[in-house]
Amino acid sequence: MLGTIGLGPDGSLPPPTYRRNDGAPARVNRKAMIVQEDLLAAETPLVAQVSRWDRLKDPVGLLACFAEHLTDQASHLVIAGPDVEAVDDDPEGAEALDEVRAALQAMPDDTRGRVHLVSLPMDDIDENAAMVNALQRRANVVVQKSIAEGFGLTVAEAMWKHKPAVAGKVGGIQDQIVDGESGLLVDDPRDLAAVGAAIDSLLADPERAQRIGRAAHQRVIDDFLQIDRLLEYFEHIEALLEDRA
Repeated sequence: MLGTIGLGPDGSLPPPTYRRNDGAPARVNRKAMIVQEDLLAAETPLVAQVSRWDRLKDPVGLLACFAEHLTDQASHLVIAGPDVEAVDDDPEGAEALDEVRAALQAMPDDTRGRVHLVSLPMDDIDENAAMVNALQRRANVVVQKSIAEGFGLTVAEAMWKHKPAVAGKVGGIQDQIVDGESGLLVDDPRDLAAVGAAIDSLLADPERAQRIGRAAHQRVIDDFLQIDRLLEYFEHIEALLEDRA
């Protein structure tokens, strides 16, 4: 799938299939708009952040962290978001993406060659979701370097897929991740050295990364599936009705 969208080396293969939300089979046919100098090789360690092009997600800070504070010189970085021309309710998205592109061009050649900026097509929401899924599952470490956040759904998505996440201790992210058990939290996401050290620690210790990924998956099962939240709503409503009676 990553080859089909233009990120990996297997674009000559037949288009990959996935299942839509209604269960119907479909194919990924569209390509993403990608800024990169080299394709992502199959065995390359990958750090990925998938979110809107938004200054609050701090993609420029993540680029600086990758360039200045990651000691793993074999790893690549993917920063992915939606095609800004297809998102009507995010007028600042194009400006944020332009800032990321400018920051990438200013990086040293050897670092710039290990970065991929991916704008995913939004023509088909199910197809877009399949692409996001492929990126998250390909990643060795998923990052959410938000400096402010609501819930942070991409963190829960990564955890569900057994991926160790590195994220800022902000908003709902700190409710999802138990630091050191189901992911790594950084007290100040603006602390580039701390974010880089957390990512490095997972890339350097695959067994620990896998252990955290398994715990992350279980935490989503235990605490963040919608059916559990629905049951909680019923319990709260029942308690309110009993109080009125």
